[in-house]
Amino acid sequence: MVSRDTDRTGHRERIETVIVGGGQAGLATAYHLRRRKRPFVVLEAGARVGDNWRKHWDSLRLFTPATLSHLPGMRYPARGWSFPTKDEFADYLEGYAAHFGFDVRTGARAEAVTRHAGRYQVTAGAQCFEADHVVLATGAHREPKVPMFAPALDPGIVQLHSSAYRNPDQLRPGAVLVVGPANSGSEIALELAAGRDVSLAGRKVPVFPVRPHSLAARVVMRAFFLIAAHVLTSKTPLGRRARPYVRANPAPLIRVKPQDLAAAGVRRVGRVVGVQGGRPRLEDGDELDVANVIWCTGFQVDYSWIDLPACAAGGEPAHERGVLTDEPGMYVVGQLFQHALASTFIGGVGRDAAHIARVIERRVRRRRRATHQEEGPSAAALVGTAGG
Repeated sequence: MVSRDTDRTGHRERIETVIVGGGQAGLATAYHLRRRKRPFVVLEAGARVGDNWRKHWDSLRLFTPATLSHLPGMRYPARGWSFPTKDEFADYLEGYAAHFGFDVRTGARAEAVTRHAGRYQVTAGAQCFEADHVVLATGAHREPKVPMFAPALDPGIVQLHSSAYRNPDQLRPGAVLVVGPANSGSEIALELAAGRDVSLAGRKVPVFPVRPHSLAARVVMRAFFLIAAHVLTSKTPLGRRARPYVRANPAPLIRVKPQDLAAAGVRRVGRVVGVQGGRPRLEDGDELDVANVIWCTGFQVDYSWIDLPACAAGGEPAHERGVLTDEPGMYVVGQLFQHALASTFIGGVGRDAAHIARVIERRVRRRRRATHQEEGPSAAALVGTAGG
């Protein structure tokens, strides 16, 4: 469905706002723009809305319960303290977009953003859009990150980044090294420990104090969410102190605890710092004889595909609560601690999306008022001449 305010000329489609990314951040932004009756289009690289979630490993479940995992305007259709699978949540996103009738273009991966004559041009394959506003809602991560020495490993070792891992059938028989002990690495290591020799490399990470399914979690998680949304923000002294730490360190372990890994026989080892004789080398000098390595080493933000000065460095552009400071008309949503610790939570991204929608509406109205003021004297002068 094309917005009624859209004007097509040639191969270029004119639209007020282009949202790049059809995940939870993009759809939350779409919801708030729709509430304000602002026209937009959502570009989603996957064949279906939610495909980014469907591509995660098979056994993944959300770390937050259904009651804290819904987008604005539509509750998650499950028991409040159940933990949806990644496919169930992907279907929720797809149903969310369909329920509100958003104009989502699937299979449209944004490849370039430029600016010409005061408007942005967004290219996605054969499609090209002209827009006054562009919202980058591709999330905090875009490109898998692996160490520079990874290619030096013996070619017989199977290497997978966590984004490519699905299940144990992808691996060779033999020992496995999982690099990165945060939530993804710990969950994958625990899954692989059934029948395999598994080592988990990296420094210890914080541990969430309660089990997600416990009765205590119902109190602690709700309290934590409120603190993450309203106390740890860019507007509070505590939030400003916490922000650099949060952005530089892994999140606490939610579901899998260190004792679970120990009970399953997962061996904890130090950091992997290089390669020796084709094998992973640890910081203490030990070499690990493994058949498989899974890199749970996170992602790096990549905006190098945007041909604008504000994104010239390729990393996250400078912004104030998602509004780019050096590029009026461009915004980000879904970044880690964008405004609050809850900014990347499924249930927390809506507030940042609402803020961006307000800014867009305010700028549209301001621009219209300026245009009317410029046109007013000319019209009055014409009327005066005709009357004379």
